Amino acid sequence: MHRSGAAMAWNVFRFCTALRGLGSVMILLVLSIVGVTYYALVLCNYGPALLAATGALDALAALAVLILFHFLLVMLLWSYFSVVFTDPGGVPPNWRPDIDEERGETAPLSTLDFNSLMNSQQSMALGDTTSPRIRYCRKCNQLKPPRCHHCSVCGRCVLKMDHHCVWVVSCVGALNYKFFLLFLFYTFLETALVTLSLLPHFIAFFSDVEIPGTPGALATTFLTFVLNLAFTLSVLGFMIMHVSLVSANTTTIEAYEKKTTPFWKYDLGRKRNFAQVFGNNKWYWFIPAYSEEDLRIIPALHGLDYPIRSDFDGQGL
Repeated sequence: MHRSGAAMAWNVFRFCTALRGLGSVMILLVLSIVGVTYYALVLCNYGPALLAATGALDALAALAVLILFHFLLVMLLWSYFSVVFTDPGGVPPNWRPDIDEERGETAPLSTLDFNSLMNSQQSMALGDTTSPRIRYCRKCNQLKPPRCHHCSVCGRCVLKMDHHCVWVVSCVGALNYKFFLLFLFYTFLETALVTLSLLPHFIAFFSDVEIPGTPGALATTFLTFVLNLAFTLSVLGFMIMHVSLVSANTTTIEAYEKKTTPFWKYDLGRKRNFAQVFGNNKWYWFIPAYSEEDLRIIPALHGLDYPIRSDFDGQGL
């Protein structure tokens, strides 16, 4: 049994190490898919269609597809690289809780309470994690803020961690969750647009109509349609899941942890839950950025402090 446990730990370590090594490969893969899609839609089909259009309606349709495609592509890449290059949020050095989050108290911890809390770290590091007052990471040897979890791939604790995403080569956490959601949103719109735009060309493959273009261009068009259709369907399901998570003010990890708990103390109602991720300023909802006002008045956007339901009495998580 001991050897089996050691082997499992080793396999997990190797798996996490492999995920770290995928970083630049996944970014290149994303850019390659974008490049193939751009080549098929713009250079092989709608670009030539716009130049060869004989009627105003055909030219307008091709122009509309090209403008919308490029707009969504810019927003997709902006959101994507915002996720990649934005730190999801780590625990500040020497962080200490200002309030007793686990019991829902609003009074600051007293010096005596905090000293007692510090003295309990040694016992928790040895395996005693029964204290209901605080959360402690034995891997990082530090206190954990509310809703913080340790990521084995990144090797650190991440604020309001949702999951580790290989596509963005990073964890999705408090500081980049909105950008990740926008990446999903614009990916869905972009892939749906490409799928619908190339649908007539895809149908033509199975008809007796002669299709203009080189064999390479035709093969690329076929592949692009299949790829974008697959991404449209998969991203749609993923996006629906995250919409439900945002509406309940929870994360993927928290949804799994509280699946048997009907009461969630961070559920403030759909409107306030939405603001906890996207902010209050409507002009910033669809871009990967926050207004200074939202950053100032919404502590949750910084990942360390989260408001709790006024009717919370400790019956839930």
